[in-house]
Amino acid sequence: MDNIIVYVDDAAYALQMLQPMRLVDSVNGPVRWIVVGCAPRVTHRVSKWVTHSARESWRSKWAEKVFSQLQPLLQQGGDAVVTLLAQSTLPAQTEALIDQYGTARVLDARRPKFGQDTQPVTKSQVQESHTTLGYAAALLGAGVLAATD
Repeated sequence: MDNIIVYVDDAAYALQMLQPMRLVDSVNGPVRWIVVGCAPRVTHRVSKWVTHSARESWRSKWAEKVFSQLQPLLQQGGDAVVTLLAQSTLPAQTEALIDQYGTARVLDARRPKFGQDTQPVTKSQVQESHTTLGYAAALLGAGVLAATD
């Protein structure tokens, strides 16, 4: 059985990425989809007023909602789906899942956010740095292009 580890934080975005993969992988035989939910971070201001158990309850409700949108697509054709929430750093979580389930392909289906660096999901993944200076340079370049037209 082929294993695919998928990191998600937005069901709609993940569905766009998984739909083409689902069609290709259905030809190769049964697949075990290991879907890891990466819940949004609670801001520092909110975390001062919310208990740990309330935060964990919110994370589990969030995960149920996201997983319920993804499971119908992934279970087509008799594929198995394993769902869990991210608990540690993502490279450590990936290694633990590979140790538990064997070799696996890893797909980062998290929605990119403007101005924020996303945590890599494997140790070999290069982390892109989106600094303010980089965005300023991109905007300046776009302004130069617009001025020359």
